[in-house]
Amino acid sequence: MTREPTTRRRREARTALALLSPTLVITLVVVVLPMLWALMLAFQRARLINIRYTGLLGHHTLENFAYVLGEPGFWQGLAVTLIYTIAGTFLSIAGGLVAALALRDRFRGRGLVRASILLPYVAPVVAATFVWQVMLSPQYGIANELGTRLLGWDRPVAFLSEARGELLGVTVPTALLTVIAFEAWRYFPFAFLFLLARLQAVPKELEEAALVDGATPAQRLRHVIMPQLWRVVALLSVLRFVFTFNKFDDVYLLTGGGAGTEMVSVRVFTLLTARDDIGASAAQAVVLALVLVVFLAVYLRSFAAERSPE
Repeated sequence: MTREPTTRRRREARTALALLSPTLVITLVVVVLPMLWALMLAFQRARLINIRYTGLLGHHTLENFAYVLGEPGFWQGLAVTLIYTIAGTFLSIAGGLVAALALRDRFRGRGLVRASILLPYVAPVVAATFVWQVMLSPQYGIANELGTRLLGWDRPVAFLSEARGELLGVTVPTALLTVIAFEAWRYFPFAFLFLLARLQAVPKELEEAALVDGATPAQRLRHVIMPQLWRVVALLSVLRFVFTFNKFDDVYLLTGGGAGTEMVSVRVFTLLTARDDIGASAAQAVVLALVLVVFLAVYLRSFAAERSPE
C-alpha cells in the first residue's frame, strides 16, 4: 500500500528535476561559473598578457585588493556611485508614484498615455543617450535654446562638463546631476508599473470612507494610499538601488565616466580595458558585490524583523 505513493512521489521528483535542469544548467554556465572565475582572478596577478597562465592553482595574493582600496580614486568613485544611486533611486520611484497616481483613474486616452510613459524604459539606451546629448548640447541643444530665450540664462550651460551645481545643498558636478536626471527619467516607468498595479488593487471603499470623513487629498494620500504602497516602495527601493549601483552603460554613453561621473563600475571597465589589469578589475568588482551584499543583508534583516510577530 505504501509502495505506490512512494513511487509516484519519485516520478514527480524526477519530472520536476527534468523540468528544472535546463534552468539550473543555464544559471550554472552563465552566472555561477563566471562569478567563480572572477573571484579567482581577483586573488591573482592577472593581466591581459598572462591571462592564459592563470588557473585555479595559481599564485594567490591580496595585492589586487590592497591596490584597489588604497587608490583615492576608488573611494571618490564609491562616493559618486552612492550619490548617483540614492538620488536616482529616489527620483525614479517618486516620478513613478506621481505618474501612477495621475493615471489610475479612467479618462479618454488613458491607455495611450500609459503606453507613452513606457517609452523611456523600452527605448534603446544608445538612442536615448544620443538624444540627451543632442538636447543638452551648449551649441545647438534645445535645452539651452529654451533656457536662454525663456528662462533668462546669461549663457548656455554645458550640462555634461566639469561645471558645478548643487544637490540638497552639496556642490556636485553638473554632469553628475545630468546623469541622475537621466536615470530618473529612464527608469521611472519601471516604478510606475509596480505602483500602478498595487494602486489598482487598493479597495475603493477605503478612500470613499476617508472622503466621507472629510479627509483632504493630502490626508488620503498619507493615511490611506501610502500605507498600501510601502511594501511595494520598499521592494522597488531595493531593486532600483541594486540596478543603479551597478549601472554602467547609461553613464558611460553620456559622459564616458568623465566630468566627475566616474562610478565604481566605470573604474572596473577602465582597469580592464585601459590598463589591461584583469586582477585589479576583478578585485574591484568583488568589492562592489560585497557592498551590495551588505546592503541586501541589512534590508532582508529589517524586513524579516518587520514581519516577525511581536
